[in-house]
Amino acid sequence: MHLLHDHTAPAADPTDFDTFLKIDIRVGTVVGAQPFEKARKPAYILQIDFGPTIGTKKSSAQIVANYACDELVGRQVAAVVNFPPRQIGPIMSEVLTLGFADDAGEVTLFAPDKAVPNGSRLF
Repeated sequence: MHLLHDHTAPAADPTDFDTFLKIDIRVGTVVGAQPFEKARKPAYILQIDFGPTIGTKKSSAQIVANYACDELVGRQVAAVVNFPPRQIGPIMSEVLTLGFADDAGEVTLFAPDKAVPNGSRLF
C-alpha cells in the first residue's frame, strides 16, 4: 500500500478545494501498538483513539524502521478516517495513518507539534 515517494518529484495534478474537503484527516492518540507478525513487510498494528465521535480504530502501519512499539503508545498521529476499511493480511485496517518519507525512504509519522483534542480535523 505504501509507495516510496521521491522528495524531488513535481507536485501532483491540480485539484480543487471541494475535493480536498472530502478527505477527512483527524488526529488520534495511539492507545495500543503491537508487531504485525503476519504482514508481508514489517509493520505494526496500531489502535488509535479518535475521541467519542469516531472512536478507536485499527491501522496497519509500516513504521518499524523509525519507531519501536513501546514509544508509540501515547503519541498523537494523523490519519484519514473516511477511506473504506482495507484488508491487510488477517486484519482489517480501518484508517490510513499518515507520514512522510525520510532520507532513507522510511515513514516518519505526521502529527501536530502540540497536543490537540482527539478527533481534531485537519483544515
